Amino acid sequence: MKRKQSGPSHAIKGATNGTAQRTSELTHVDRQGRVRMVDVGAKPVTRREAVARAAVAMQAATLEAIVGGTLKKGEALAAARIAGIMAAKRTHELIPLCHQIPLEAVEVDFSPARQRSELEIEARAVTEARTGVEMEALVAASTAALTIYDMAKAIDRGMIIGAVRLIRKTGGRSGDFIRPGERPWPR
Repeated sequence: MKRKQSGPSHAIKGATNGTAQRTSELTHVDRQGRVRMVDVGAKPVTRREAVARAAVAMQAATLEAIVGGTLKKGEALAAARIAGIMAAKRTHELIPLCHQIPLEAVEVDFSPARQRSELEIEARAVTEARTGVEMEALVAASTAALTIYDMAKAIDRGMIIGAVRLIRKTGGRSGDFIRPGERPWPR
């Protein structure tokens, strides 16, 4: 029995394909359903900040080697911090529809969670611009995690990169966002 093909499970507001309108408009899609870069020219310049996190699960000995700075490749945390910052600055080159924005600050920090045998990563990005910095913070956290993997893969190829998520963002028309249930970052 052949299944009947149905349209997409959601419709795009303003689309002309006859489907029901979606309640929240997808800003990266035009009226014909084609992807586009959002025109932010009319939006006001405001201070915007975003914080993202990632985690790298690994063997306990791997975590100790990273934290203790004894990896043969060198200082993994320093390399991952620089990689995260550099990646945030190039987000517009990696994510096709992101705007190039002036970054005021990018910070990447690490916290070993020995009880879970994980290295937690937090990235913070700040700008004064017409669009947010969520993608820059997420790219920084993700790239830092990938760099940790690269630096330690010789002793632990079973590492798992995961839990990449936006923790909070401030500024902009959509307002503030705070992910519920997140632990405070150790300072």
